[in-house]
Amino acid sequence: MLGAGLIKIRGDRCWRDLTCMDFHYETQPMPNPVAYYLHHSPWWFHRFETLSNHFIELLVPFFLFLGRRACIIHGVLQILFQAVLIVSGNLSFLNWLTMVPSLACFDDATLGFLFPSGPGSLKDRVLQMQRDIRGAWPEPRFGSVVQRAANVSLGVLLAWLSVPVVLNLLSSRQVMNTHFNSLHIVNTYGAFGSITKERAEVILQGTASSNASAPDAMWEDYEFKCKPGDPSRRPCLISPYHYRLDWLMWFAAFQTYEHNDWIIHLAGKLLASDAEALSLLAHNPFAGRPPPRWVRGEHYRYKFSRPGGRHAAEGKWWVRKRIGAYFPPLSLEELRPYFRDRGWPLPGPL
Repeated sequence: MLGAGLIKIRGDRCWRDLTCMDFHYETQPMPNPVAYYLHHSPWWFHRFETLSNHFIELLVPFFLFLGRRACIIHGVLQILFQAVLIVSGNLSFLNWLTMVPSLACFDDATLGFLFPSGPGSLKDRVLQMQRDIRGAWPEPRFGSVVQRAANVSLGVLLAWLSVPVVLNLLSSRQVMNTHFNSLHIVNTYGAFGSITKERAEVILQGTASSNASAPDAMWEDYEFKCKPGDPSRRPCLISPYHYRLDWLMWFAAFQTYEHNDWIIHLAGKLLASDAEALSLLAHNPFAGRPPPRWVRGEHYRYKFSRPGGRHAAEGKWWVRKRIGAYFPPLSLEELRPYFRDRGWPLPGPL
């Protein structure tokens, strides 16, 4: 958690001037319906959110070293923080997993209220067993000695391997999302060190027209299961599930198809009506029909519609504007050498 806070405060300037949350809800990988409304919160609320993020990620981790009560407060704050992130976005299983270490902050006395008490209850029997064995330590056995030695050795090993991790966190040239040994036992992770200020989307389209350049060619959109496409479709709610392809499309929109040649591989599969590829999509406009003759990628800029505005009144969650072509119209025949040069299996009738 501290690493995530450090990469933010050392990264994008918006984390320091408290404006990152003005953009995050709209530009995160896959917004959910709650994000739509949070994005339109007052400016002062976004400043409060950013300050709270810095407090949780940069200061609260040190509560672990300040005694039992501070440790419990750490656990409560971290779990609540992750719950807020889950409610406000589809960040897959990341936030759910981040909650798990915080459970260690709660000892038996803290969690005792969750279990019934009274004579004969499980809680009462455990307390009686603890009273019976208090001060009576069994003679150490060979197995327990070996186990203790193994635990200490593992702790020393992890401490030694963590040295470069700690030095990296303290460095002004901190590197995130990397590992420090070949076994990947220790690493550093930090999300959203930089916040994109505008949302771009790649929209894949197909046409049955024999001439992709014809003015009357009808291009139809493929819809993904979660990422924005049709402006009238409500943002999805899938956490903790993870649609990997939708997530990759978010990254691809920042760059060109030359940096993401896998998207051309996907286009080839759509041209061949590959069943496995189509199963990853929510809508195939050519279902029950011959596959498209051409597939292209269009680049759009997306913004949330304004609640109460004209687009929202028309049932649109998004307003989009075409930026230009992401990749030109492609046919199966044109993709033959492209696939062979990369050693990809030729889909369908290729």
